[in-house]
Amino acid sequence: MLALSNVRVGMAAEMTVTVTSVMTVAHFVADMPRVYATPIMILHMEMASGSAIARHLPDGFVSVGMDVKVRHLAATPVGRTVRAVARVLEIDRKSVVFEVEAWDGDRKIGDGTHRRGIVNMVEFEKRFGVKQLSTSAA
Repeated sequence: MLALSNVRVGMAAEMTVTVTSVMTVAHFVADMPRVYATPIMILHMEMASGSAIARHLPDGFVSVGMDVKVRHLAATPVGRTVRAVARVLEIDRKSVVFEVEAWDGDRKIGDGTHRRGIVNMVEFEKRFGVKQLSTSAA
């Protein structure tokens, strides 16, 4: 079975967050403005991208970020609501490319593309010796 056989161009998802002080540049770098940080915007774009295809992947498969080409177009202060949107642009054998955008109301604050690779977690764990943390009590 091909891991991406149920993923289609045009699939989309979005996530909405309210900018908090821990999402700002000032939280990470002293003497910087208290505005939405570019790495946090990218994180939210990646999360929206992963959400767009997660339920269409076979059990045991996940998507992971592997390439980001994003512009941060405008500052967004604490308290504003940001909406990150992702749409599938293309699909190849092992990855998916998304068009990503971030919005503060009707103002676009970021855009670009993001590629996610598809990972079989059983094979990943064997290859790297990494085990998923169990959420059940021992």
